[in-house]
Amino acid sequence: MTVPSLQDGIDRAGSAVGLLWKPGSPPWMPEVVQPEYDGWQREQVAWHESVALSDLSHHMSDTFFEGPDATRLLDEVSANNYRDFAIGQAKQFIAVSYDGNLVMDGILMRTGEETYTLSGVSAAQNWVKYHAERGGYDVSYETDPESSFRGGADPRLFRFQIQGPAALQVYESAFGQAAPEVRFFHSADVDWQGRRFRALRHGMAGQAGFELIGSWADAAAVKDALQAAGEPLGMARVGAMAYPTASLESGWIPTVVPAIYTQPELDEYRKSIGLFSFEGQKPLHGSFYSPDVRDYYVSPFELGYGRSVSFDHDFIGKAPLAVAKDRVRRVKVTLALDPGDVRAVVTGDASDESFVLSYARYAVESDHGVSGMTYYAGTVAPAGKVLALAVVDRAAATPGTEVSVVWGEHPGGEARPDVYHAFPRLRATVHVAPYDGYARTAYRGAAPAS
Repeated sequence: MTVPSLQDGIDRAGSAVGLLWKPGSPPWMPEVVQPEYDGWQREQVAWHESVALSDLSHHMSDTFFEGPDATRLLDEVSANNYRDFAIGQAKQFIAVSYDGNLVMDGILMRTGEETYTLSGVSAAQNWVKYHAERGGYDVSYETDPESSFRGGADPRLFRFQIQGPAALQVYESAFGQAAPEVRFFHSADVDWQGRRFRALRHGMAGQAGFELIGSWADAAAVKDALQAAGEPLGMARVGAMAYPTASLESGWIPTVVPAIYTQPELDEYRKSIGLFSFEGQKPLHGSFYSPDVRDYYVSPFELGYGRSVSFDHDFIGKAPLAVAKDRVRRVKVTLALDPGDVRAVVTGDASDESFVLSYARYAVESDHGVSGMTYYAGTVAPAGKVLALAVVDRAAATPGTEVSVVWGEHPGGEARPDVYHAFPRLRATVHVAPYDGYARTAYRGAAPAS
């Protein structure tokens, strides 16, 4: 039986948007992690006021690359600089397509002289693996998919994140040793009771914390130690509803539409990817609708990833990306939605303005007409606001600008302005991204103090 490819799905649907447009799609959540453990609002508050424990072992795919050409491969398929990439360091991996738009980002860690682990949404990993196979590189790889694709098998690695003002205290109590003093996105090896794992300085919402990464065989012992140390300090376990909302504060847009669906030179690439993949199944929905999938593409510069881009080497998409650098038309912003409008339109409850999360692409309107789209929206309880991350035209990106979010689910198919114009509007105010002040100004350069 032939497994259908992404290109098969596009051909059958008539277009990429025809394949991906799925009105009313619920937010994706990993099945292994409970939606809530302590109530999603309390879980959000914990990473601000005490400490939060997140199990990140299940919602990401990991691909492990090894070989003499591993660095050269990564250098030639991404916009990153690898000159001073130390063992134990991580960076935001930026892969762009032949048109200079983003394929996907991910977290790349150098684990040895010739070994790397690329984690996150599988689209970036598929891009690297495809070119590894066809480029004559002396490199091997192995992928451990997210738990929904593992068929009930355990993951290869555990990833536990502790975050919040008491995170370092929890670390020291759990493992009986001082927390390592490492900079953001750098790591240290940990030896605890004969178990070895890695402590990566990281925090999704900008609070102090670590991501602990090690063999799944040690997962239960490490988690038990963290929970025992955290309980007296008011630790909250973070469920699948609250965890993604940390990105609303830190300004990270985790899933874009990969810029792979239209270019003729990527025909074979699309045929190499299964239909039942992120690229084939990640839904598009919301009020922003276009039959042309290119209207959903985004450049790294529009997402604020310029600090991760280096033009000192040749890589796929370099020339158009260099042009895009000087023609950045849109900017990533945070929108704070009007509470009264949220109560009236979204929740339908005059006493409650909270809803958890939406990944819909809602159109953003300004005085200049449609000026952009949201990527996801949700309630951030510590801020007392409903926030949305969006990419908007520069003319609408000044903090304090008043805009409207068009709230509704376009049915897709032929453009129907009558449907669009009937959708309610939610007033919103433009803020910078990241919204959280510490995430915006301090935590990338800060080293944890013991």
